[in-house]
Amino acid sequence: MSTKTKSMTRRGLLGAMGLAVVAVPLPRFLAWAKPSVKPVGRGWATGGTAAMTGARSYPNPFTSQPGAACKLTCAQIVGPCHGNTQVRQDISEGHPGLPVRLAFRVLDERCQPVEGASVDIWHAGPEGTYSGDDQHALCNADDEKARAAHWFRGVQRTNAEGRVDFNTCFPGWYPTRTVHIHFTIQVAGVESVTSQLYFEDSLNDDILRTQALYNTRGTRDTRNTDDKVASPDQQSDFVLQTQKMPDGALLAWKTFIVRSSTGLPLCEANSEHIQALLKSGVNPSDPSTFPPGMLPSKLSR
Repeated sequence: MSTKTKSMTRRGLLGAMGLAVVAVPLPRFLAWAKPSVKPVGRGWATGGTAAMTGARSYPNPFTSQPGAACKLTCAQIVGPCHGNTQVRQDISEGHPGLPVRLAFRVLDERCQPVEGASVDIWHAGPEGTYSGDDQHALCNADDEKARAAHWFRGVQRTNAEGRVDFNTCFPGWYPTRTVHIHFTIQVAGVESVTSQLYFEDSLNDDILRTQALYNTRGTRDTRNTDDKVASPDQQSDFVLQTQKMPDGALLAWKTFIVRSSTGLPLCEANSEHIQALLKSGVNPSDPSTFPPGMLPSKLSR
């Protein structure tokens, strides 16, 4: 795999949360200096992934067997902010924030590990902004620091146990979306599933209200229960399990079940709102699909 992976092309992957005459840009990336590494607040760490001093002793969250039946992980829209990425475990590029170890396990529908699967993830930084110079303007409009960076983007291949880990920072929020992480998984070079992950709202509340970088941005406008991307009756399938580590980092994990063959039907977890928008042919990354004089204001990023 090359160290750069271009954006996917997949019909119907992009969705919008609504239309308006004026676009609502993401908040500008705040200028930051690298803070000291120390536990703060309620025992959470700060200073980014450098604060993961106990990383070698983090527990294996996949000690239990998956069971006899493995339910396929369903698809959600990719959003317009997928872009160039790099093969790496630490995707933070030294960006400050609450450090997070993301542990993923990829199995097939027979509950067997999938070795060599490509797991590509991306999410907004603590300021609610995506990185990359190949992004739609609404992902990091006029933000030179964000456009020059590739933080919080990375891809790796699973080992013999179907396991892959990423070191990152807790994502920030932005208008119309709850805190989330995007991912896409390819098997043998073919996309198997693209979807999104969420955190429990109680955890979001704790971190966003009490922790540096997160608690200066005001109250978020969207909770898990208000988010319009995942179908309400399926959203719980995408909530990460989590545990605070002794060094103040967060361990978060999830098992994905992917198709052993692309000939198998792929289930979807998009909300009715998103399904209606996709069927209408509206593509928020392509202004030519909008009526004259209209721009997207609430993207499903």
